Amino acid sequence: MLGKLSSSLKESIRKIAKAKRIDKRTVDELVRDIQRALIQADVKISLVKELSDRIRERSLKEKMVLNPREHVIKVVYEELINIIGKGVEVPLKPQKIMMVGLHGAGKTSSCAKLARYFQKKGLKPAVICADVYRPGASDQLRQLCDKIGVPFYDGPPEDRNVLRIVTSGVKELDKYDIKIIDTAGRHALEPEMIDEIMDIEKATKPEQRFIVLDASIGQQASVQAKAFDDAIGITGIIITKMDGTAKGGGALSAVAETDSGVAFIGTGETVDDFEKFESGGFISRLLGMGDIKSLIAMAEESLNPEDVNVDILKGKFTLKDLYMQLEALKKMGPFKKIMQMLPLGGLGVDINDSMSQITEDKLKCFKVMMDSMTEEELREPKIISGSRLRRIAHGSGTSTAEVNELIKYHRMMQKMMKSISSGRGDMPMMKGIPMGKMMKKMR
Repeated sequence: MLGKLSSSLKESIRKIAKAKRIDKRTVDELVRDIQRALIQADVKISLVKELSDRIRERSLKEKMVLNPREHVIKVVYEELINIIGKGVEVPLKPQKIMMVGLHGAGKTSSCAKLARYFQKKGLKPAVICADVYRPGASDQLRQLCDKIGVPFYDGPPEDRNVLRIVTSGVKELDKYDIKIIDTAGRHALEPEMIDEIMDIEKATKPEQRFIVLDASIGQQASVQAKAFDDAIGITGIIITKMDGTAKGGGALSAVAETDSGVAFIGTGETVDDFEKFESGGFISRLLGMGDIKSLIAMAEESLNPEDVNVDILKGKFTLKDLYMQLEALKKMGPFKKIMQMLPLGGLGVDINDSMSQITEDKLKCFKVMMDSMTEEELREPKIISGSRLRRIAHGSGTSTAEVNELIKYHRMMQKMMKSISSGRGDMPMMKGIPMGKMMKKMR
């Protein structure tokens, strides 16, 4: 997510982690690096200045519970969270949700993603199309809803009275728990648009009023957020297209213009690429510290109990167990997304599209090698050497060096899982800083 911003922040954290001593000069350099990264990402100058002052003051004057390097990293983590807020808690109960935003922000697809989110939580969602202006808007939303089996309402074809369509839709879909109203977007803020959403809000009294913002929007995000908030009182922000190269800072800093916070983020093109926003996990990922909490939530939604081997979390797993876990990972979504949620940023390499594809291809190759092994070898990888090594390589069309790489990978995974489960979670870039322990203190 937000690749350039994340890379810059990770580099700033790496510098602090490697610093021999923490003094005013070191902190000033860190602050300048963070200022540069945030300004380039379109975060408002006033927020950047506020953040800089807080990091500098707390890093140098606050009483330390951790060692100096850990203390500064903790301060950066907490102050970045302060900029974007704690996020919005959307209750899992019957409610009406009104979606607003400009044309092209991804509002229509976000309606379907939001419906899917509630669907996975066991509630019954339905969607109402209130866009009678954009050609194909109704067809697009209907197709998205049909794919996930969610009821859809857009009124009679000849009816172009938006208020009548919405009020009729709410009555028609009364038996459904969640009613999502997709209002029309425009290419720019217009009085007619504002009047229309105010009329819809007054007639339906939705419990939630979400504004949808494109991550690449820049400083205009604040203007939009304030205009919509003044009109209907925004209760949450949905930021779309977070998976691309968008700067994202403008959309994130738009939170300051409303009395709400970020509720959800869109992380891809499919209907399941949608996450409840957790500021702590989001900042952790930006800084390369992973997001184990979100990873667990993804696993709970995607995997069956039989997919999970408890022993693997203790580092007690065979190659056969590893094979089964690689199969289970497929169900959880793109491998790149999963890797970003693990505390692997410390390896000193960004998880970009090219690298994640190489990694995914490598894991497929590992599975082919394991298909060439006997049950005994899968249970006891320690016995693999000499003739066994050559036979596996020949049978899988690989080299003995690649088979050794698999065995080495298996040992590394054992060690890493033991480290994570014990709360150590040491990351190489931190040169001995116990990150798992530090993250617990942050929470």
